[in-house]
Order: sequence, then C-alpha cells, then structure tokens
Amino acid sequence: AYVDVPVGVMTEDADGGGHFTAVTLHPRVTLSDEERRYDADALHARAHEKCFVARSVNFPVGVEPIGS
Repeated sequence: AYVDVPVGVMTEDADGGGHFTAVTLHPRVTLSDEERRYDADALHARAHEKCFVARSVNFPVGVEPIGS
C-alpha cells in the first residue's frame, strides 16, 4: 500500500497571486514482505528521479518517508 501526505510551501506575491516554492512528500509504504524493504526503497528513489511531475515543476520536491 502507498499513502502520501504532501506538504507545500507557497509564497504570496504583492498582487495577491502566489506560487509554490517547495513541496515535500511524506510517503508511507506498507509491504506484504518486509524483507523487500531495501528493494522498495530503491524503486521509490528511482521513481522519484524519473517522476514526470517532480521534473516538470520549478521548485524542489523532497521526500521524507514515514515509517510503516
């Protein structure tokens, strides 16, 4: 299972508009076989590197996993 609680930081402009300056993902992954934790962590890191959304925005996207 995969659940995420992302948190974004937004800056408001003088004209009332705004934009995100950073987003941090807080994934919680539950594995049916905890012995595969290393594999899951490696796959998640690779997926984040190749993530279309994270690579398309002009602010950093961090990842801070939450223990399962």
